[in-house]
Amino acid sequence: MKVLAIESSCDETAAAVIEDGRTPLSSVVASQVDLHAKYGGVVPEVASRQHLRNIVPVVREALESAGLTLDDVDAVAGTKGPGLAGSLLVGYNAAKAIAFGRELPFIGINHLEGHIYANWLVEGPEPEFPALCLVVSGGHTDLVFMRSHGQYERLGGTRDDAAGEAFDKVGRLLGLPFPGGPHVAKAALEGGPSDVSLPRAWMHGTYDFSFSGLKTAALHAVREEKHTVPNLAWEFQEAVVDVLAGKTSRLARELGARNVLVAGGVAANQRLREELHRRCPVPVRIPPPKFCTDNAAMIGAVAGFRLDLGERSPWDQDVFTTNNWARV
Repeated sequence: MKVLAIESSCDETAAAVIEDGRTPLSSVVASQVDLHAKYGGVVPEVASRQHLRNIVPVVREALESAGLTLDDVDAVAGTKGPGLAGSLLVGYNAAKAIAFGRELPFIGINHLEGHIYANWLVEGPEPEFPALCLVVSGGHTDLVFMRSHGQYERLGGTRDDAAGEAFDKVGRLLGLPFPGGPHVAKAALEGGPSDVSLPRAWMHGTYDFSFSGLKTAALHAVREEKHTVPNLAWEFQEAVVDVLAGKTSRLARELGARNVLVAGGVAANQRLREELHRRCPVPVRIPPPKFCTDNAAMIGAVAGFRLDLGERSPWDQDVFTTNNWARV
């Protein structure tokens, strides 16, 4: 089954063709990073207008890169949420319109479930169940127990800032370019242990996370003007990674998970990858960086499995913007 998938939940316009839920025949992403950089973050209305400009060329390029036309497509999938409402509407309705016009099966896919299924795009054996999923991105930080395809239980998550959001905000405090996450990680390579000490919010008794206090502590450290940017970046990254890897590894052990699946933009962070592999008691699967950040290939991966089970979305289904695992 060849699925044309479209993703536009935030500031990337993406389209891909995925075969049988595992094989990317193409994956095209039009980034808006340069467009939003001058604002220091994503401006929703600007993002949605740019999606309107990008959506048709991106879909055409995805088909051409796969060496296909719409006549070769068996089904269409679109991201239904969570995300920015205006951005979601562009990609979701484009996908729905293509499916309706070509009389093809259509399915709406949860963006967070898509991030998890990026692990099915990795070459080699499929992930084993039960699996513990760490979804960590600019908008979300969740620990989800996955018993089988489509069976999820959210066991913990952030109570305030997502990890990626904290990276971006601290990057701004340090005077680094947008998006802050990759630049903080790069600056940290030149830093190391020093007299700066930032807190870890362990939230004992839960598997929840909190990064707002860490962000505030970083702000005070910046205002003291006693520490170098590389050392502050290093300490901040260590604090985030310590909590993410610590809680994930402990929960994987308690649950008897067979795999740990890492997903989302922050999964591209090399220090987090290293610590998860070092600490977790079971094999850790992390997609290549190109499938960690927002892309349509991951949406096509989920769609392949769900369509194979006979699932379809009604034509009157709308997008949603909140993180709710019950709606997966």
